[in-house]
Amino acid sequence: MASYLPILAFIIVATVFLAVTLLAARLVRHATTGTTLTDPYECGNEPQSLAHDHRFSVRYFLIAVLFVVFDVETVFLFPWAVAFDKLALFGFIEMMVFLAILVVGYIYVWNRGALNWA
Repeated sequence: MASYLPILAFIIVATVFLAVTLLAARLVRHATTGTTLTDPYECGNEPQSLAHDHRFSVRYFLIAVLFVVFDVETVFLFPWAVAFDKLALFGFIEMMVFLAILVVGYIYVWNRGALNWA
């Protein structure tokens, strides 16, 4: 049971910190009422249209796929390279499957024209 005391202490400290932060925010905040809070933007300008009228381009989706292909690949390749000796053939095969999936994603975004700027 003594080995769980640090975890219990951490949970208590985190809960107290959360409560104190929320209480301090409530005491310090500026209390406003009115129709301004229901506007999509509080910058002083009247909205030109509803927020639901705008459609996003597929380009945002392609950028997200690019992020996954390049960033997640890097995150997983470094620990794999460090532990390559311990993983042996199984680790090599698993990484080749992972890289094959990423190459399929890379080919997809290339065919969709997301890499025309590069």
